[in-house]
Amino acid sequence: MKLQELTANPGSVKDRKRIGRGHGSGWGKTAGKGHKGQKARAGHGMRPGFEGGQMPLQRRIPKRGFNNIFAAKTVAINVGSLDKFENGAVVDAQALIDAGIIKDAADGIKILSNGNLTKNLTVKANAFSEAAKNKIEAAGGKAEVI
Repeated sequence: MKLQELTANPGSVKDRKRIGRGHGSGWGKTAGKGHKGQKARAGHGMRPGFEGGQMPLQRRIPKRGFNNIFAAKTVAINVGSLDKFENGAVVDAQALIDAGIIKDAADGIKILSNGNLTKNLTVKANAFSEAAKNKIEAAGGKAEVI
């Protein structure tokens, strides 16, 4: 096989649509823009969310409270979900991701007290609820704040 003998797979390469090149092409005259109207004009670009002068949806719906865009996003994990680890294991963000308990550590991990823990684990997280810390220590483990 030589370099000049290589060809693309059938159907993988298509010619681009040449609009506005005569009515014989099927895309002549109005060039796919229809007849008149705002979208048929040159430079017709409308911003996202524009509804032709009608009050747009993002301004129609009610808004309440304050949404802090700088708030730290913490992932909450219950003590009961830590029971899948082996006895004496060190549980940190990477271990939780590897075990499939969380997808991403975000800005931190907080351990909550829902569920029961039967294994002694060393749990490293950004925050613990008081009850979760007590459950981890009652099972013989350690709760370390990182």
